[in-house]
Amino acid sequence: MASPESPAGVAQKNLNVVEQQNIELKREIQKLKDNLAAINSNLAEMNSERSQVIQIKKEVPKKIMKFTKMKNTENNDRVLNTHCLCCVAAKIPFKLKQGEALLTFEDEDVAQKLIEKGTHTVNLDNGKTDVKAKPITLETGVKFELHVTISGKKINVSEVPDLLISDEWMRDKLELNFYKSKGGGGEVENVEYDRTSRTAIITFLRPGVADNILRRTKHPFHLDGRQRSVSVSPIIEKHLEKFQAYFGISTRTILLTGIQEVEEDEESTQDIIEIHFQKPSNGGGEIENIKYVSNQTKQAYFEEDVEKVP
Repeated sequence: MASPESPAGVAQKNLNVVEQQNIELKREIQKLKDNLAAINSNLAEMNSERSQVIQIKKEVPKKIMKFTKMKNTENNDRVLNTHCLCCVAAKIPFKLKQGEALLTFEDEDVAQKLIEKGTHTVNLDNGKTDVKAKPITLETGVKFELHVTISGKKINVSEVPDLLISDEWMRDKLELNFYKSKGGGGEVENVEYDRTSRTAIITFLRPGVADNILRRTKHPFHLDGRQRSVSVSPIIEKHLEKFQAYFGISTRTILLTGIQEVEEDEESTQDIIEIHFQKPSNGGGEIENIKYVSNQTKQAYFEEDVEKVP
């Protein structure tokens, strides 16, 4: 027969149970803290991804621009610097496959009615054939303003000789070489020199000196009785404004599919298609542009219809 436990023994046993429960509770609390930390980490990562800048790569074709006059301004800074504003709307590509044609009408209603009808019978040289008129959805287009400022007082100098002299001494040498009026220079206001990249930024006191220097891409650099040369280029600041990405829909253009290849050349078939869809009796109208592909794939490009933009 077991002897009854003493009060002290019972108290110790209860204390052990409480301590064990406390240990288990601390483990649960730590587990919850770890889970909460993992959730916060995931949320921070998601917010970081959302805040990242979205980059859209679009090829913008080269354009030759001719500046015909300078706009008068009361701001002296605008006289010193050259400011350019270019409004860019990149053309949207569309892949035209074999047996397809794109037709752009002058009247939007004509295009929409042809799409609503769907199937059209065209009389080609090898007989009648049914083609389907479909709407087209274009890829992402981009529009933006490109602001360019060309400094009228600063120039960039590169390929500075890497010599065993102090940075301060090199700045003095650069100032002396670009101060000489014989080489088109003038009084220098400031020189920023970076030994690592072997570059410098020269700021002249008066406007017009930078233009004189930049008439050539090389400038003489005299040091220790030897003549070297450095490269000079303008300081150009660029930034984008009003960037807009959009999905384009051409409401005046239809896509014809199912055009059978014929013995006639591609141009003759295109003429037949154009004649058919220009006739009001066939539901057509005046065609602004047409492109037909018989046996290969070609790229067509769409641009913003500026006449429709307010």
